[in-house]
Formats: sequence, structure tokens, C-alpha cells
Amino acid sequence: MMLKGKVRVVVVVIAVALVILLVWRIVLLRPQTEGVKPASDGDQPGEVVRAGGVSWPLFRFAGGHLGLAAGSLPDSLRFLWKFETTDAIKSSAVIAGGRVFVGSGDGNVYAIDLETGAGIWSYETEGAVDAAPCAVEGMVFAGSSDGFLYGLDAVTGELKWKYETGGEIMGSANWTQGSDGGVWIIVGSYDGRLHCVDSVSGDSVWMYETDNYINGSPAVDDGQVIAGGCDAMIHVVSSADGAGIKQIDTGSYIAATAALSDGRVYVGNYDDIFMCADIAEGAIVWEYDGSEDAIFSSPAVAEDVIIFGSRDKRLHCLSRADGSVKWTFQTQGEIDSSPVICGDKIVFGSGDGRVYMVRLTSGEKIWSYDIGDDVMSSPAIAMDKVVIGCDNGFLYAFEAVR
Repeated sequence: MMLKGKVRVVVVVIAVALVILLVWRIVLLRPQTEGVKPASDGDQPGEVVRAGGVSWPLFRFAGGHLGLAAGSLPDSLRFLWKFETTDAIKSSAVIAGGRVFVGSGDGNVYAIDLETGAGIWSYETEGAVDAAPCAVEGMVFAGSSDGFLYGLDAVTGELKWKYETGGEIMGSANWTQGSDGGVWIIVGSYDGRLHCVDSVSGDSVWMYETDNYINGSPAVDDGQVIAGGCDAMIHVVSSADGAGIKQIDTGSYIAATAALSDGRVYVGNYDDIFMCADIAEGAIVWEYDGSEDAIFSSPAVAEDVIIFGSRDKRLHCLSRADGSVKWTFQTQGEIDSSPVICGDKIVFGSGDGRVYMVRLTSGEKIWSYDIGDDVMSSPAIAMDKVVIGCDNGFLYAFEAVR
């Protein structure tokens, strides 16, 4: 009888553990789709809003790729940990369920504990993983230069499926709600196509063809997919069936990820021009020619301003209304890293080997950290932590000092 009682206890403990694991996966790894809460001093007097909320589930945080983090950052960040891979980290990290997911030039996708920097699992592909992963519904979706999109279990790293495109995948996957009620994953490839893939089965839902490589990540909002291509076009595509809606000529190929907000697209091109395009009009609204080199950095879009980096070694701040310059910030290296706005601060990396934090209103430098090698990766901000990769093969985490 005592043995039976012990067995019952063990069964109950196992059942409770399984329920807890299920809740953790459903709640913490669900995509964060609500709008970013404006930076404030908190809901109660004296309360400080933690930077970035609880997750940063995909490149640029949300489907429109606006590069906005919830909460606020103080004037100083403190080194917390670094995690070593065996090749350059050009991939940007994502954060979900207390874990960091990132790709490396060594061909692996890594899962790392956000608090401690300890490795949890890794999955090896057949090529460099320079694209940021995407964490949705308990899965991690990562593209590789081997031409495959991988669907991995976020908890264990187990391969669920892999989907083959006809070329390298250099931009992060995005997601949309499918017409069947499921989650569809959308990714661009060097085969010149946008691919829409069922997140559960890994089967193709639709494909849209362009005339050249797609290097950046597609933006998704309001039933539309927006992708800049190396054919110089901004492509507007229906997320429901992949039908082409509109093409807007930008004059030169687009390597960066476009941002999408209120029916307007913001992106820079290889001919040093940054522009705003109106989707309904199918036309360029304004252009900024103040960059002196190609633009590979994706913009952060605030209420009144646009922030982006350039290979002219400067961070540029423009008026969202007309593209007029507000300020520029000079570094000593090319800025391919895409800036993130958090409250009144901007965080980004530079080819001069530093991570910078500057003030949104003026471009004044507040803080920097010298890593010593190119920082092409873009920041992910969540749980009062800033996570960013470096070409020296390390992923770095900093925490807010309040």
C-alpha cells in the first residue's frame, strides 16, 4: 500500500511539472503583438518602467520593424555576461521566455539563459546563421546561408522541420496570422522570392517572386507584407495569398530592412538615399541625401523622428514629417547595426568596436562600451537588459544601472 501511495505522489508531481511547462511555453513564448507602451516614469509614483518589457521576440521587436523598446533606460549600462561562439555574430538576438536566441557564423543557432549567460542548447545548420531568429508560439524559426529555414523547439532545440529555398537566407523571418487561424512564417531569400511557410508543418503556403535577392526581413502589418529588394523595388504583397499589390521604385538596390508605420515605408538604399514612401499613393513622399555612403542599417521609427545608421560612420536623426535632418552623431566605424529607441535613449553598435547609447533629442553621447571588434549586430532589449553580438564571436549582455 505504501508503494502505491508513493507512485501516486510521483505521478502527481510529474503531472504538475508538465502543466507548468505547458503554461510557460504558451504564455512566455507567445508573440508580443500589442503596441509598445510609451516611455514613462511608471504607473505609480517612484516606479521605474523596466526597459524592453518581458520579450523581444523578433528582429526590430514587432512585425512593422519600428525598433521601439518599451519602458526606459537609465544613463548607464553595466556589463553582465558574454557568451562565446566560434565565429562572428552578425545575427541580432531575440528574447523570449527568459532565453536569448541568436545565430552565429559558426552555423549554429544558440539558446542562452538571459540572466546568467549559460548555454542551454545549440542546433547546427550547414551554413552561417547571420539572420536574427524569430520566436513564436514555442518555436524558434531561423534562416541559414545554406538556404534552409529551420523550425526548432524553443525549449529543447529539437528540429521540427526545415524548409528549403533556392538561395541564402540573410534576413530574419517575420510572422503573420494565417487565414486558417494558424501562424505563418514569412522570409526572404537570395532566390529572389518571399516565402510563406506554415509554422506547424513547414509546408509552403505561398511564394512571391522578385527580380533579385531579398536581403532584409519583410515587414508585416494590416494584411500586407513589405520587402525591399536588390531589384531596387519596395514590394507590397498580400499576406493572405502572396499576390502582388504594388511596387515602388527606389532607384537602387535595398539591402536594409524597411520599417512600416501608418501606411508609410521608411528605408535606405545603396545609393546613399533614405526615403519615405506612401503605400496608397505608390510613390516616394520625401528623400534625404545627407548620407555619404550606402545604408544597410534599418531605421527606428518614433512618433516624430526617424533614426538610422550609415556606412558614412554616422547615426542620422530625421524629421518623420519631411525628412529634414535634426542631428547626426559621428562614430569611427561604419554603422550597419540597426538602432533601437528606448524611452529618451538610442542604443546601437558601430564598426569601431563600440556599443553606444545616445540621447534621442540631441544625439549627445551618454554611454559607450568598447568591445574591440566590429558590432554589426543590432540590440535586443528586454527585462532591463541589452543584448548584442560582435564580430569577435561573443554575444554580450548589459543591464540597466538604476
